[in-house]
Amino acid sequence: MTAPIAIIMGSQSDWETMRHAADTLAALGVSADTRIVSAHRTPDRLVAFAKGAKAAGFKVIIAGAGGAAHLPGMAAALTELPVFGVPVESRTMKGIDSLYSIVQMPAGIPVGTLAIGKAGAINAALLAAAVLALSDPALSDRLAAWRKAQTDAVAERPEDKA
Repeated sequence: MTAPIAIIMGSQSDWETMRHAADTLAALGVSADTRIVSAHRTPDRLVAFAKGAKAAGFKVIIAGAGGAAHLPGMAAALTELPVFGVPVESRTMKGIDSLYSIVQMPAGIPVGTLAIGKAGAINAALLAAAVLALSDPALSDRLAAWRKAQTDAVAERPEDKA
């Protein structure tokens, strides 16, 4: 069986950010397929992947990209699966360029856009898991436990470091 979630990215350097999505899904017991699918350098690979993603058994695509960040939007244009876009921080504009490229999709081609960087990758994984949890009670329980653990980890009062 194919993993239910595909994590795609434009280049190897994007893995530093996107690994946080993979790690979060692994912590929730959700398998993911990770691959490099560049909108600019491997457009034929992108088209083949996105057009065949649903038939391959994927349920959600998490797409991370930096710079021009066309990967999430192009993937969304080629599939009816939900696509969550993660802007990868760039050196030039600190990820603002990536964010704008992903968030400004035309009406009719939705991409759920997350925060820039690690937080966005983690939240994309949590959103993807939440989508799957709608039809998977065991995953719903694991997701609820993960969120409870996160809440329980927040101290009620600050520590006195003096």
